[in-house]
Order: sequence, then structure tokens, then C-alpha cells
Amino acid sequence: MNIFGIGLPEMAVIMTVALLIFGPKKLPEIGRSMGKAVRGFQEASKEFE
Repeated sequence: MNIFGIGLPEMAVIMTVALLIFGPKKLPEIGRSMGKAVRGFQEASKEFE
């Protein structure tokens, strides 16, 4: 798994730090908004191809 040059170990560290900073209640909301942002970025990049 390689998203934006970030492998699985790095992703696990990022998720652990995010869990410690934001807590388990806020994390799903942040994940949803990050997913929407990535999806929007992918759709915008397809327009330039």
C-alpha cells in the first residue's frame, strides 16, 4: 500500500499519533473529511489529464 509515497508502517505511525492527539471520538469525523478532500483532489487532477 503506497499512498502519496507513504507506506503502511508510516501510515500506522500517523494514525497512532492522530489517535493520541484527537482522541477516538473525533477521529472518524477527521477521516471522513480527509477522504472527501482526497477524492476532490483526485477528481480535480483527472480534469487536467
